[in-house]
Amino acid sequence: MPLEPFKASRSLTMGVELELQLVNLTDFDLTALAPDLLHLLSLRNFPGDVKPEMTESMIEVSTGVHARHDELLAQLSDIRDVMVVAGDRLNIALCGGGTHPFQHWVEQHIFAKPRFEQLSLLYGYLAKQFTVFGQHVHIGCASADEALYLLHALNRYVPHFIALSASSPFLQGVDTLFDSSRLNSVYAFPLSGRAPFLLDWSEFEHGYFAKMENTGVVKSMKDFYWDIRPKPEFGTIELRVCDTPLTIERAAALAAYLQALCRMLLERRAPPPVEDDYLVYNYNRFQACRFGFDGLIVHPRTNESIGLRDDILATLRELEPHAAALNSVPALSELHRAVAYEGNHAGLLRRLFAREGGVEGMVDAAVRLFRGDRPS
Repeated sequence: MPLEPFKASRSLTMGVELELQLVNLTDFDLTALAPDLLHLLSLRNFPGDVKPEMTESMIEVSTGVHARHDELLAQLSDIRDVMVVAGDRLNIALCGGGTHPFQHWVEQHIFAKPRFEQLSLLYGYLAKQFTVFGQHVHIGCASADEALYLLHALNRYVPHFIALSASSPFLQGVDTLFDSSRLNSVYAFPLSGRAPFLLDWSEFEHGYFAKMENTGVVKSMKDFYWDIRPKPEFGTIELRVCDTPLTIERAAALAAYLQALCRMLLERRAPPPVEDDYLVYNYNRFQACRFGFDGLIVHPRTNESIGLRDDILATLRELEPHAAALNSVPALSELHRAVAYEGNHAGLLRRLFAREGGVEGMVDAAVRLFRGDRPS
């Protein structure tokens, strides 16, 4: 079927989707109770949207459309509180983090929904291995061409979001030595990675997408697992590289960072994106996944090697007037503390593992963080 028309939206509005773990409070493993939780939440006045995900040990919640960081955070708080109460009734907990640290993919159950069952038949064991948890951020775009411009102009900042959100150092019971191991699971899918370099929507729609549809490989934009993809039905671009953070505060701050970046990029003071920007894209993305803030990336225009931590701190300074205009100074201040002093949530999970003496205690501590307890 033809690509949906791009539904223009208010520029720089934002919304967040969070994929969350369902954790058994007895042994802190994942539990396949998404159908029960979704039924219970359907009986309540839920302050956002909630739907199933690939396997029954996870759900996805999403906010409405917001222009301000504080309003986004307030809705995420309301969503979190309702889910926590519902989970308590079922003796399960909601948890952030990009991976569950010791679940075994073979034990997961595909959610009984036609699309998920179709994907399971297509991708085999990869579908169950896709029991990983990400944050997606949508930014409103006034036109389809603006969406494609932002999508590609953001390419050099993708490592920022990987490092800032990284919360998946453990997998199958071991420390992977990656800050974000989750993205290795995503990259296994054939339609993942970067979007094709096109800046004209007509060329994208009638050229690239039409050709892909004719191959029979794709039917809609949902079939692309790109790091950033346009969502014509929403009038947005969707950033998909973030791990789900351990706290809603970090989730809201990441959305505000993307909003401020897009505001700066729309001033078009920097040179426009070009195809050669992607020469170092996969390398930089790997550095962020593997080393987090300690990664060493290559600037796509100057070929200069720069520390990812230094690059994020410099960008945060550059974004100060945009954060002030968007009323998101507290959000960027939180990210500055993480980069300069505290570290990301991957580092926090490693500290919790050392303190608690095992992966079960680490999950217990992560559950309490999602409920709003402060790390000790």
